[in-house]
Amino acid sequence: LYMRYTQLRAFHFVALHGGFSSAARALNQSQPSLSDHVRQLEQLHDTLLFHREKKHVQLTEAGDELFLLTRQLFDVEEQIELCLSKRQQQLRGKLRVVADSALHITASLSAFRAANPKTFVSVRTGNSEDVLQRLRHYDAEIGVVGNSPSAPDLVEIPMGDAPIVAIMAQDFLPETVQELAFEQLVKWPLVFREKGSSTRRCIEAEAQASRLRLCPVIEVDGREALREVVASGAGIGFVSRAELGNASDIRAVAISGVTLRMKESLVFLSIRRDQPMIRAFLRCIDATHL
Repeated sequence: LYMRYTQLRAFHFVALHGGFSSAARALNQSQPSLSDHVRQLEQLHDTLLFHREKKHVQLTEAGDELFLLTRQLFDVEEQIELCLSKRQQQLRGKLRVVADSALHITASLSAFRAANPKTFVSVRTGNSEDVLQRLRHYDAEIGVVGNSPSAPDLVEIPMGDAPIVAIMAQDFLPETVQELAFEQLVKWPLVFREKGSSTRRCIEAEAQASRLRLCPVIEVDGREALREVVASGAGIGFVSRAELGNASDIRAVAISGVTLRMKESLVFLSIRRDQPMIRAFLRCIDATHL
């Protein structure tokens, strides 16, 4: 059993660091020894786990599947170590957050860092599909998504909601226009976020229900790119009013005739609810949302 653990640990760190040399340095172990452990694991199960190309390695399909399992294994190991260590007075380590918009948890992030000064926080952005994928692949502890579909493997904590508005350059429409009817959108050049965006999914679902054909003339990757494109006068885009910010080069116009709202939620894997970083962050969420 110890030998199997050593082999799995060697595999995990090679996959985590993207190579044998980097993994050996991280484990303070010789590279030949590390290579032997991985090779023994592959031979024992007659399964190739890495494609080896000079100094680089790439996971095979079997390696990808095993890497997801070893992430869970060593995540639990970390929880056990923290549980049993009486000398661990303060939380240490890294909290990874992936969000479609971090605006909804900025206060909680500040509170978390103040309460846990020996931690490091990494915040990445992505659309809702990216967020859920990273959570399920153990690439993040906390996610923030809009209009998240309920799923049995996720815990969802509501963070508020806001209407979806149309955004455009300041001079794109006359100042007298204060709202746009949803059915009028077919007359204008539209700028959509990439597929996987909750805002886009919400707009397209309403268009289908209203039997309207909304076709974007431009598709962009990410919220910042969307804002830059519409600010140039290229067309009309869509964001949650809560994510609008104070940009002076764009204006927001309400959409009438339909109810379009974006519900933001904090999500994490239910199987990881006792992970120390997640527990600590949830305490800060409770404190900042009282």
